[in-house]
Amino acid sequence: MKFFFSVVQLHVENNQHKSSVVVTADVYQAVDLVLTLCDAGDSVVMFAPYYFNAYMSFQMTGVTNILVGPGDPKNLHPDADWLEKTFFENKPTPKLVTVVNPGNPSGTHIPEPLLKRISALCKDAGAWLFVDNTYEYFMYDGRKHICIEDDHILNIFSFSKAYGMMGWRVGYIAYPTDVPGLTDQILKVQDNIPICATIISQHLALYCLEVGPQWVTNQVKDLVKNRSLLLDALSPLGSDAVRGGEGAIYLWAKLPDQYKDDDFSVVSWLAHKHGIAVIPGSACGGPGYVRISFGGLQEEQTATAAARLKKGLEQLVRNGIVE
Repeated sequence: MKFFFSVVQLHVENNQHKSSVVVTADVYQAVDLVLTLCDAGDSVVMFAPYYFNAYMSFQMTGVTNILVGPGDPKNLHPDADWLEKTFFENKPTPKLVTVVNPGNPSGTHIPEPLLKRISALCKDAGAWLFVDNTYEYFMYDGRKHICIEDDHILNIFSFSKAYGMMGWRVGYIAYPTDVPGLTDQILKVQDNIPICATIISQHLALYCLEVGPQWVTNQVKDLVKNRSLLLDALSPLGSDAVRGGEGAIYLWAKLPDQYKDDDFSVVSWLAHKHGIAVIPGSACGGPGYVRISFGGLQEEQTATAAARLKKGLEQLVRNGIVE
């Protein structure tokens, strides 16, 4: 039974036919792949806005050259032309490229042709591609999440986020089976950090596989209402201020120009003055922006939070930060 559900998850849903799996203490532990793939002093590539935990993982490993590429200003898609130029101009070649699809902090969906182009650039350059698929089931407006597989690609997944079991901390890595020595190195890191995800969490993850993703997708449908409430709440910032929200549980919004270097003050003011919590874009390589989550609350609670946020942003645009 366990083998059957694993085959369905990897082969049918994720299109992974030549991969092995390591169960992890969720994606926060899965980013310890950095310890497997990178050495102190290596260079790596991320795209702004980036997932701050991944950035910190590189720092902890001793990676000293974190190259942050731009996202398209219209849709926040990773700039593949910049990546191609970066591979050509930087010697030694960056060891690893990481993307989150759909994105955290932006909620941006990377379409399949672009993901495949990034993969091809990495393969030609001899670099690893590390894809975070935490929000694979959180897709909106008819979009479909796609996974790709090759001997230079590692994919990570999360039961914790997908099935609403955040406190249970369990996820998994799908990595290329045929790469010599990779299994031993991954297991070496695994055995010296968490050893394993807790057994009770693994049993719950197995039950999630048995229930299947339909349970998740049914829950995700309700998030569309939350997203609409927050899009309205962000309207004081202007019609062109908001990006993302195509997947995951996030929107990415541009603050008024006078706060392009001080988004933290806005975040602190919104929390203390208006009782609303958002993430400063500077934590994600995007100063002057904020990340807003529309997950984790029921519709009624989201409506209350959205009203507070809209009132705060109206005051911000009209009068600035007024205590």
